[in-house]
Amino acid sequence: MANLEKETIVVIGAGILGASSALTLLETLPRNKYHILLVSEYFSTDGPNPSYASTLAGAHYRPIPATTPQLKKEARLAHSTYKRFKKLAAEHPEYGVKFMEGIDFVSGEAAPAYKALLPEYVDLDGFRVLEANEKPEGVEFGARYEAYTVDPEVYMVHLLRRFRLTGGEVRRMRLKSVEEAFEINGNKGVKMVVNCSGVGINDPKSFIIRGQTCLVSNPCDKTITQQHADGTWSFVIPRPLNGGTIVGGTKQPNDWNPEPSLAVRNQLLKNAAKMYPAILNKKGKFDVIRDIVGRRPAREGGMRLELQTLPSERKVVHAYGAAGRGVELSWGIAEEVLKMVNAALGLESRSKL
Repeated sequence: MANLEKETIVVIGAGILGASSALTLLETLPRNKYHILLVSEYFSTDGPNPSYASTLAGAHYRPIPATTPQLKKEARLAHSTYKRFKKLAAEHPEYGVKFMEGIDFVSGEAAPAYKALLPEYVDLDGFRVLEANEKPEGVEFGARYEAYTVDPEVYMVHLLRRFRLTGGEVRRMRLKSVEEAFEINGNKGVKMVVNCSGVGINDPKSFIIRGQTCLVSNPCDKTITQQHADGTWSFVIPRPLNGGTIVGGTKQPNDWNPEPSLAVRNQLLKNAAKMYPAILNKKGKFDVIRDIVGRRPAREGGMRLELQTLPSERKVVHAYGAAGRGVELSWGIAEEVLKMVNAALGLESRSKL
């Protein structure tokens, strides 16, 4: 009955952005006044689902040159998230976050941006540009830095567990509109809504980007990402806690096919073997565990991160459409969500990062 005496804030979506934002609100807002309700159609405990991309993510950090105002904003969010994951890796290894060497190889049209915008990188721990003899033949730009990798299946379950143990409420619902979230408690009403629904709920600018990767048991001690001259990608991402290695990957806008392609898997493995032969087993092969297909929630013009006032002075914070950068931006976005919620409620902003 105690929850009925509090004002409810509904967070829509239990993916990486929704779970991080809900937990941040729960740990920061006055407990005696606000009740946080996390509403979602899917949860991390459900098992693999292409529409729930958070547990299927590559889930590692790599710097991206901030060539647009949107990317500059994302760089700041990524920096905040980097610091939070560094703290988690040091204090809570059970979350499945680990720091290790990260390597980038870039060729083609993207290479000049990486060369020209080194200031976006140099604050990273261990950053340096690779010498010519440290890059594969034909690679135009190379760098190394301290990256983190996350086992998203472990991490997302821990986030949800921490949210519930701290006093948050979880409810499985499929909402047809953001406005519907204000009616969840009936006559009691909802104070405000945080929309972390991935594809945004009826947002015409939203779309999905299909990604296919492959989980192998071959161990690896670093992340390596290569952007080829033709715009395709190769990467290997170790999973912490002996969770294998992710080999990827594809980016296919508006492709809703949930089934993995064997031909794509074979090409991904071939590319990874060429990029980093040391990952192969004694027989020169990969030990495949399973194929992974996920739908990254993207948005034209970049993610939506703003406070909106609906009719009747109903406040909604939107935080969705991060495409393939949900993990990398998650804690920075949660901090922005907290700031906007505080502003809407007339509270003093208090950071958790």
